[in-house]
Amino acid sequence: MLALARFLIMAAVVLTVIYGSLWFYLRSRRRDLLETDWAADPSETRSQDDYVRDGLETYDKRRHRMLVLLVYIVPLCLVSLIVYLTNFN
Repeated sequence: MLALARFLIMAAVVLTVIYGSLWFYLRSRRRDLLETDWAADPSETRSQDDYVRDGLETYDKRRHRMLVLLVYIVPLCLVSLIVYLTNFN
């Protein structure tokens, strides 16, 4: 059981690095898309900075929930399930 705990702690560290990398990558892609959208129709009343900031705020909330689910919850549950099924069945 101690080996599983040690593995899960190290996995959490690795998954945190993956989460941070994906967060910055997806945010930069979304920023580029928002800037392109604003450039296609610059007649908006808001400035480009305001448009991009508002778009990123709404996108960040959804992305955070999905990334936590996909990066942390799913892999750790799968590993725990595999260890349980291997050892106790």
